[in-house]
Amino acid sequence: MRVVGKDWAGTTFGTGWMHRSLVGMLRHVNPRVFYAVTNVVVIPPTLLFSRTRGLIYRYFRQRHHLSRLRAAWATYRNHCLFGQVVIDRFAMYAGHRFDIEIEGYEHFQRLAERTEGFLHLSAHVGNYELAGYSLRAEKRLNALVFAGEKPSVMEGRQQMFHDNNLRMIPIRGDMSHLFDISQALSEGEIVSMPADRIFGSDKAVTVSLLGARTHIPEGPFRVATMRGLDVLAVNVMKTSPRSYKIYVAPLEYDKEAPRREQVAELANSYARELQRVVTLHPEQWYNYFEFWKQ
Repeated sequence: MRVVGKDWAGTTFGTGWMHRSLVGMLRHVNPRVFYAVTNVVVIPPTLLFSRTRGLIYRYFRQRHHLSRLRAAWATYRNHCLFGQVVIDRFAMYAGHRFDIEIEGYEHFQRLAERTEGFLHLSAHVGNYELAGYSLRAEKRLNALVFAGEKPSVMEGRQQMFHDNNLRMIPIRGDMSHLFDISQALSEGEIVSMPADRIFGSDKAVTVSLLGARTHIPEGPFRVATMRGLDVLAVNVMKTSPRSYKIYVAPLEYDKEAPRREQVAELANSYARELQRVVTLHPEQWYNYFEFWKQ
């Protein structure tokens, strides 16, 4: 079974010079100025020529059952919010900070105080990168990132991560990142990874999400069940120009069940939490490919 979205490039738009210039300007200019320019100048032509327009329009029509007019407006809003999330990332590299509300922080604290390692499972919704700068513990957090990302973005992340006891683990085509994951968990550390799309393995598990069946990568759930790990779903959603809300939720599964059942239970628990968050923030879905393939 092939994982959808495997062919996604995963890089941030623009050149290194553009990224560094943006960081420099954001040191002196309010991010809302860039929001306005993006919303008026960048997004409209992007929607005219990009195939993502149809993908996201169908997402709102088929998954959220919006009318044609509301789905069209939501599609525009989705692209505007995605632009704002990208700007916010560079704003953080420039030293800006956002107001953060955390729901379920006690679940993270409880696991962080134990000697065993555990998993964060994320998705391409909201602005997950901000979680790494907000959920702090004495344990080191190891974040899986796309190895082909632009050097300017990786430099910004490295600077932020260095100050917060985080390490980046690049996802490599030869799957060697699995050894880094195993070592981190063996040492009682935290590993954070996306569970809605992945590179490398084609193995997938079928779940129900927003009223339709789809496939998500099996790998993250296999990692958890092989070691009997506790797992958290962590999603970071934008709530205003200056604020975000982090949703932390434990994902339950029967650790005594046969391995295949454990994987299925954990994957479905993840899908239910993702559906809950996306239902609250439907415009912050940033999987720009045919996620619900037939």
